[in-house]
Amino acid sequence: MNILIADATIVNEGRSFIGAVVIEGDTIRQVTEGQVMQRGDYDLVVNAHDCVVMPGVIDTHVHFREPGLTHKADIASESQAAAMGGVTSFFDMPNTVPQTTSREALEEKWRIASETSHVNHAFFFGATNDNIDLLPQDDPRVPGIKLFMGSSTGNMLVDNAQTLRRLFQTAKLPLMAHCEDTAIINRNMAAAKQRWGDDPDVTHHPEIRSREACLSSTSLAVRLAREYGTRLHVAHLSTADELALFEPATEQRQPRITAEAVLAHLLFTDNDYADKGTWVKCNPSVKTSADRAALRRALSDGRIFTVATDHAPHTLAEKEGGCAKAASGMPMVQFSLVAMLDLVDQGVLTLERMVGLMCHHPSRLFDIHRRGFLRQGQKADITIVRRQPWTLRQSDIVSKCGWSPLLGHTFGWQVVHTFCNGVHIVDNGQFQPLARGEQLLFRMPK
Repeated sequence: MNILIADATIVNEGRSFIGAVVIEGDTIRQVTEGQVMQRGDYDLVVNAHDCVVMPGVIDTHVHFREPGLTHKADIASESQAAAMGGVTSFFDMPNTVPQTTSREALEEKWRIASETSHVNHAFFFGATNDNIDLLPQDDPRVPGIKLFMGSSTGNMLVDNAQTLRRLFQTAKLPLMAHCEDTAIINRNMAAAKQRWGDDPDVTHHPEIRSREACLSSTSLAVRLAREYGTRLHVAHLSTADELALFEPATEQRQPRITAEAVLAHLLFTDNDYADKGTWVKCNPSVKTSADRAALRRALSDGRIFTVATDHAPHTLAEKEGGCAKAASGMPMVQFSLVAMLDLVDQGVLTLERMVGLMCHHPSRLFDIHRRGFLRQGQKADITIVRRQPWTLRQSDIVSKCGWSPLLGHTFGWQVVHTFCNGVHIVDNGQFQPLARGEQLLFRMPK
């Protein structure tokens, strides 16, 4: 199928310009700047004169819950939510049931995604204290190793000092680390329960999952990565303190140690617990307005290299309770792009920088094959947005869990079209289940 996206404001590789994109099959055939191309022999022409055209968003941090936790989400439902939000590729985390800590579990996820995912997919392999000899070293289908340096996720907490050091020393693939110091968290929780009872109110969550817990663990990870030259990407920074550990990235230089911010910590502060309660409870915890402001500044100064969602749906019943009982996590994949466009409108960062953080940088960081840019020969993963205010209603939510902490929020932008591998999967805001996504590939020969 030949498709022309005409008269568009194209945002790509640090620039915005008027032009057009031609798709041939699953590939971008041409990106033209300046004069608008006239209609030729095309099967579809999309008039994008009032729209922004950008690469499809690559969300490198989601929990789609399949297998084993499909009562709250599955790959089919959450990949549809992703497509509706302009996300054309996702990286899923290993804390499913069973955990993705063996070759057999990984292959089962690949099988499920090949049959049900509406967008492109990849899966992290999870590290444990016991499986270091099983970690993939050169498989082009695996983006990296997920390391929980602070977690209550069963056997996935790597807390053996010798194993941790060996992992940093021997890992050939990028390590993506969740950094919170479990010993500090456990002490804080014990003190909180002694003071406020067995299930302290959610307003105490940032005191339990504290900034000290984050800084201690992130400092250790960065220190080990520097010692061994490990390729380290620290997930979901939540404090201003941690930012000091990272060197700014530039277009000319990408450090081997980088950081991610997720929507929870860019949008919310501890003041939101009073109104939104456990709907904004996540790990690491949402912290102060000063922390949020520092993270927002770091989007532009190079210390934050990627923006993702940590999309983590739970049922509303699972979100009941306080610090001890309520599940941590929130569904965000459908609304990450429009939420970030709100920050662009507020002057937090430029549109070009946002596209870098959500499209170009994930591709560069994980060396994704033929994704993340609007270039001739790249796969035709393209998102088109229009400035069009709308208010999120419950009926708009595609995720299986059926709720969002952004319910009732009015966004300034709307995703109107999503193309995944050249397939028009979202057409004028309507989902079209026309094709399956593809398995992402990494570190392929140029």
